[in-house]
Amino acid sequence: MSLPHNKKILFGISGGIAAYKAPELLRGWVKMGCEVETIMTKAAEEFVSPMVLSTLSKRRVWREGDFLSAEYGWKIPHISLTEWADIFVIAPCTANALRVCAQGDGSTLLGAALLANRRPLLLFPAMNCNMLENGAVQENIRIIKERGAVVVDPDRGALACGYEGKGRLPSVEVVNDYVMRELCPKKDFAGLHVVVTAGPTHEYIDPVRFISNPSSGRMGYAIAQAAWRRGARVTLVTGPSALRRPAGIDIIDVTSADEMYEICMALAEKADIIVKAAAVGDYRCALRAEEKIKRGSSPGLTLELVQNRDIAAELGKRKRPGQILVGFAAETRNVIENAQKKMAEKNLDIIVSNDVLAPGAGFAVDTNIITIIERGGDRIHFSGSKDESAERLLDLVAARVKR
Repeated sequence: MSLPHNKKILFGISGGIAAYKAPELLRGWVKMGCEVETIMTKAAEEFVSPMVLSTLSKRRVWREGDFLSAEYGWKIPHISLTEWADIFVIAPCTANALRVCAQGDGSTLLGAALLANRRPLLLFPAMNCNMLENGAVQENIRIIKERGAVVVDPDRGALACGYEGKGRLPSVEVVNDYVMRELCPKKDFAGLHVVVTAGPTHEYIDPVRFISNPSSGRMGYAIAQAAWRRGARVTLVTGPSALRRPAGIDIIDVTSADEMYEICMALAEKADIIVKAAAVGDYRCALRAEEKIKRGSSPGLTLELVQNRDIAAELGKRKRPGQILVGFAAETRNVIENAQKKMAEKNLDIIVSNDVLAPGAGFAVDTNIITIIERGGDRIHFSGSKDESAERLLDLVAARVKR
């Protein structure tokens, strides 16, 4: 999902090696239709050229001593920039930038802007792992968080200094996940725990072969990310998937339908909303071979299959008053009728049905054509990207939440 269009981002860059990612961040935001104003510290200029950032943003770059603009003397930059912005992002945020923020040091333009700022503040610390663990740095992070800013944990990995540990600036995709969350205009899932299942399951025949389906997990991941952006605490229970791991979400990996069943039952007790978007295998082998089945003299192979436990049906039986249960029905014929039957049998509040044979819908594509059916019979037909489908579904779910 792209950033909301026409948003204004105030981008602070402090002097760490991770500043090399700043042009990629800025270029991406501009490409998405955002306006970006940039403030650099003097140290940041040692790592990335202001000319590069100015060329990408089509705006001047504000530097450490630019407390007053020669062109617009009546505009005080550290005031006007923060009033202009929708969000203030600092990436990378060095140990010194954290100190400036925590202590209210207004001796530089970045520090003065932080003092004047009344917009959502999003900081991405990046530094040597020993520096990050230092008590003074941790105390500054604690103070900043208490004041309402979002401080995103760095990634672990190889650091430029040669150390291995926590301190890397997250990827551009992860930075954008958090920026999108802060810019999301809806926070109607705040305080709610949403459990989403996604992806296929693998039912193994032997150690190297399994029965599965073409699900990529794209729809479930889109729902999980949309709920997180809208303020929820999200747990994503995912079958095998090659999709990028979404930021900010608790992720539990499973392989088989049985594993997914056990996890879902454990989570259901405290979940406010459960969205069953996974393409769970209905059958598994009665006996799984311990060794690889070799080609033999027989021209065929007969497998005895048994039914897996029905996760949605069991969740429907256990559903608490006020808990919302959403299911999916991937059908090839009698799409609406089969979905309505499934909703009634499994005690669902909402079901999303689609014809997986229709072009532009179903498995392993980025678009979907769905009918959302609510308990009581109301229906909404929708076609668009899976991100847009997720938002439309969550609008209906939000309307059912009882506060």
